[in-house]
Amino acid sequence: MGMPPKAQRNRSVTERHGHKIEDPYSWVRDEQWQQVLQQPEAMQAEIRDYLEAENNWTDKVLMPISDVREELVEELEARIKKDDSTIPTLDGDWAYYRRFVSTGQYPVLCRRPSFDIDGMHEQILLDGNAEAEGRQFFGIGGAVHSPDHRLFAVALDYNGSEYCTIAIRDLDTGDMLGEKIGNAQGDMAWSADSKMLFYTLLDDQHRPSKVMRHTVGTEPAEDVLIYEERDPGFFLRVNKTESGRFIVISAHDHADTSEVRLIPANNCDNAPCLLKTRRTGITHDVSDDGENLILRTNLDAVDFRIVTVPFTKPLSSDWHEIVSHVEGRLIRSMLLFKSWLVRLEQSAALPRIVVRSMPSGEEYSIAFDEEAYDLILIPGYTFDSDTLRFSYSSPTTPTRVYEYNLKSRARRLLKEQEIPSGHDPASYTCRRLLARSHDGATLPITVLHAADAPLDGSAPLLLYGYGSYGYSMQSSFMPNVFSLVDRGFVYAIAHVRGGSENGYGWYLDGKLDRKKNTFLDFVSAAEHLVAENFTSVGRIVAQGRSAGGMLVGAVVNMRPDLFCGVLGEVPFVDVLNTMCDETLPLTPPEWVEWGNPLQSAAAFNYIASYCPYTNVTDQAYPHVLATGGVTDPRVTYWEPAKWVAKLRHHNTADTNILLYVNMDAGHGGASGRFDRLKEVALSYGFALMVTESL
Repeated sequence: MGMPPKAQRNRSVTERHGHKIEDPYSWVRDEQWQQVLQQPEAMQAEIRDYLEAENNWTDKVLMPISDVREELVEELEARIKKDDSTIPTLDGDWAYYRRFVSTGQYPVLCRRPSFDIDGMHEQILLDGNAEAEGRQFFGIGGAVHSPDHRLFAVALDYNGSEYCTIAIRDLDTGDMLGEKIGNAQGDMAWSADSKMLFYTLLDDQHRPSKVMRHTVGTEPAEDVLIYEERDPGFFLRVNKTESGRFIVISAHDHADTSEVRLIPANNCDNAPCLLKTRRTGITHDVSDDGENLILRTNLDAVDFRIVTVPFTKPLSSDWHEIVSHVEGRLIRSMLLFKSWLVRLEQSAALPRIVVRSMPSGEEYSIAFDEEAYDLILIPGYTFDSDTLRFSYSSPTTPTRVYEYNLKSRARRLLKEQEIPSGHDPASYTCRRLLARSHDGATLPITVLHAADAPLDGSAPLLLYGYGSYGYSMQSSFMPNVFSLVDRGFVYAIAHVRGGSENGYGWYLDGKLDRKKNTFLDFVSAAEHLVAENFTSVGRIVAQGRSAGGMLVGAVVNMRPDLFCGVLGEVPFVDVLNTMCDETLPLTPPEWVEWGNPLQSAAAFNYIASYCPYTNVTDQAYPHVLATGGVTDPRVTYWEPAKWVAKLRHHNTADTNILLYVNMDAGHGGASGRFDRLKEVALSYGFALMVTESL
C-alpha cells in the first residue's frame, strides 16, 4: 500500500511561564491565514500539497470500503424527502416558507399570499440552487423580510468562511438592489418603517465587532456605525424583540456574560440605550410585552429566572420576578406573545414547555412520556396570537411539528418528518441510562439500538460527546445514525459536564479549572456501557465534533485501550497554542471557557495538562480519522493536520491515523444537502471498518 505522508518536523519552541512549548508542525499554519479564509487558492503551495497528499492517502487506505461508502450515501439520501418544504408561517397578508426541488442541493426561499393555500401565486425570494451554480460552496447566513413586505435581505456565504455578503431584493419588481454589503456576519434587523437595515460587521480577525445601519438606496460606504465593541473577548449580534418594538444589540462573550442595548424600531436615530452594565458571569435575554421588558437572566439565579422591568427605568434593580429560580431546572429559552410567555426548561436532561398567561399568571406545562426526547420552540411572525408552534422528536421518533392553541390547549399535528425509505419506531429501543462518574456525579447517557439487538457485549458502539459552552446534546431524531444501528451498532450520547443537560451548574463544573470532568465523564460513560453489556472494551468508536473533538482527543490520550477508533471532526485539539494566540478569531472570547494562558500560569499549566495535541505520547493509539476545512474560522484546518502528524509520529500500534481536509469548505463541511452525506459516509464507513462490522 505504501507509506503515509510524513510531515516534516521543524524546531519550533516557545517559552511561557517557564515552560517550553514544542510545536514541530507549526509550519502547516499558513502565515496569510486571513486571506486563505476568503481565498482558499491563496494557500502556500507547500501546505496545499501536503494536505492533498493526506487526502489522497486517506482515499487509498479507505479504498477497500469504497463500495460501502457509496452504499451508505444511497441509504442516507433515501431517508431524505427530496421535495420537502417547511410549513408556511403567516405574517400579515403573506406566508413565508422554504422548499426543496427534488434534485436541488439548496433551499428555495419563497412566500405566497396568505389566502393562497395551494401555492398558485408563489413568489421566489431566493433560489439557492441558481445562486450556487458554478460554486464549490454556498451557504445562506441569514434572511429577513421587511415589515412592509416590500424588501428582502439575505446574507450569502460563498466559501464557508462565514464572511457573508448582504444583498437586498425589491419584492415588487423582483430585482436585486445595487448595494452589496460585504464582510457581514449574517444577523439582520429592519427598522419599523422598512427603510433601514441593521447588521453586524466582521473585522479582519473574523470578530463581529460593529453594528451598522444601512439606509436602503444608499451606498454601503455611507452606512452609519451604531455601536462598536472594543473588547476582543465579546461578540456582537443584532435582532428584534418579538413585538417588533425594539432593535436589540447584544454584546456577549463565549460563555456567560452579556450586555444589551435597545433602539426603538420606530425611531432608529436614537442612540442605543444600555439596559444594564456588563458584569462577569451575568447574562440576559430581552423581550418586551408592549408595556415592560421581559428578561431571562442568571442574576442571582444560576439556572435562570424571568423578570419584568419598566421601559422607563431599564437600569433599575427593582425588577419584578415572574418566574423564580429553581436550581437544577434550567430555563433554556423563552418565546413571548402579547398575552403569553412560553418557556423551554430542562431538568435531568429532559425538556418541557411551560406556558404562562401574562394577565393572570396561571401556568401549565406540555410534556411527553418517552425516556429521552427533544422539544424546540418555533418562533413566528405574529405577536398578538394565541397559537404556538413547536417540534417534538426522539431518537426513535421522526420530528413532528405541532400547532398548539395556548388558550384552549388543543394540539394539532401539522407535519411529521417523512422517511421515504421507511422507518418503524417499534424496531428500535431508546433508553436513558444513569452512570456514576469518577467523583460520584450522576451522568445521563442516551442509548439507541435495534429492538432485537443482543446486549451481550458483542455489539460495536459509537459514543458521541461534546461538553463545552453550556451546549446541551439533545435526544432528537437523527436519521443518519440508523445506517450504523441497522448494521448492529449501539449509538450512545454521553451528556458530559461542560454541557447544561443537568442545569447550568453542569456547565460550570466542566469548564476552566474543572474541564477534566468533561473527559473523565466520557470515560465513565464508556466504562458504564461496557459494564451493562452494551459493548466491550476495544469495540467503541469515540466521536466528537469541534469542541467535542477536543473531548475525544483528550480521552484517547488518557485511555486509548477503551477504543478501537476515534472520529475527530473539525477537532479543537490544539487548545494550548490556540489560546496563546490572541490574533485568532475565537481566542479572546474563549479565555472565559478555558482560561487565559497568556496571563495566568495556573491556566497555562492546567490547559497544558489535557491539551490533546500537547499530550500525544509514545503509546498504542486506536485508529483515528480527523477532518477539517480550509476556510474554517472556528477550528482552523491546521489543528487536525498537526494532530494527525504528531499522532502518526508517536503511535506504536499498527493502526491508521488519517486526515481528510475539505479544500472548499469551512466548519460545517460541504454545503449541499446531498454533498454533505459523502462526509457522513466517510465517518460511518471508517467506524464500520475499524469495528469489522462491514
